[in-house]
Amino acid sequence: MDFAYDARTEELRRRLTDFMTEHVHPAERVAHEQRATLASPWENPPVVEELKAEARRRGLWNLFLPDAEHGAGLTNLQYAPLAEIMGRSPQLAPTATNCAAPDTGNMELLAQFGDETQRKRWLEPLLAGEIRSAFAMTEPDVASSDATNITTRIERDGDEYVLTGRKWYISGAMSPDCQVFVVMGKTDPDAPDPRRQQSMVLVPRDTPGVTIRRAMRVFGYEDHWHGGHAEVLFDRVRVPVSHLVGEEGGGFGIAQARLGPGRIHHCMRLIGMAERAIEAMCERAVSRTAFGKELARQGVVHNWIADARVTVEQLRLLVLKTAWLMDTVGNKGAHTEIQAIKIATPRAVVDILDRAIQLHGAAGVGQDLPLAELYAGARTLMIADGPDEVHQRSLARRELRRYR
Repeated sequence: MDFAYDARTEELRRRLTDFMTEHVHPAERVAHEQRATLASPWENPPVVEELKAEARRRGLWNLFLPDAEHGAGLTNLQYAPLAEIMGRSPQLAPTATNCAAPDTGNMELLAQFGDETQRKRWLEPLLAGEIRSAFAMTEPDVASSDATNITTRIERDGDEYVLTGRKWYISGAMSPDCQVFVVMGKTDPDAPDPRRQQSMVLVPRDTPGVTIRRAMRVFGYEDHWHGGHAEVLFDRVRVPVSHLVGEEGGGFGIAQARLGPGRIHHCMRLIGMAERAIEAMCERAVSRTAFGKELARQGVVHNWIADARVTVEQLRLLVLKTAWLMDTVGNKGAHTEIQAIKIATPRAVVDILDRAIQLHGAAGVGQDLPLAELYAGARTLMIADGPDEVHQRSLARRELRRYR
């Protein structure tokens, strides 16, 4: 593996860093102030639309999508350092560049598995940033870390599918721009193979029977920046059979294909969050005095900063190796590494953010700094896209298999 970034990556890193410095970071406080004046907390502040226009003008749009027909045509290895840069402002930068979850995963899904009509109706406006979308898999009444548990039913009735079920923590669903749900449910609960029982269908938001019941909070945050997380009810919702994504019984496989790139995107952005936390620690340490000397002269602060730097360098190498493997041998060939970064990155970044919060005292847990909100997002990723324990179990089984 060549550790040097290629010429295109370096050019995009430069342009993206300039965009972050000149526009995104200055817009963070403006966005918070504008949000307080909006009629609905789920609307985007005007400055977000300004950022999106500027990102498009600079050619920093749909960077995540390796499909050159629809996206920037970057490899995972090329996209990784760009996602890290965007991770420094996870509330604004991914949305500004049209690289925000869950739309990224849904666009990848439609590009790979959608038919021509589905791509025309949903993928094209998503790529243009004209609408948002949501991915509806997680349910409150079952352990959704095992996707074979889901209970939402998708029943065939002539030329229609009828959906009944209850989902929650459906990211993006509170946004007024969210126009379509990708819903996973069971079309054949009696199929012998539990991984062939599920299917995915596209459900327009305004379909009768779809009810947004409430917004779900994450550590007290409503996560307005990503369109919130909703509890959604599907009560005898009818959609045409043509809204099926892929084939009946293919939902589990599609979900796994969707989650692979999503997991690495999260880990890339987490490294950017950790870098911002280290910067905050260093700035605080050299500007704050306690008990007669600056914090930068305290031994424990030295340990925190040194450990954080070593950890970030380790994580970055593991993420880049994983991205390289995904490009060279595919997601299945990189399965162990994808699980490894999903286990290691969130927990390590949570620890770095925790130290940064501690170093800032009361300011660290308040709204004047981004640390508390970054902590909530990082901690959530120890659960999202499969909790750590599920990945540990699978990874350990793969290791042990060689000894049996």
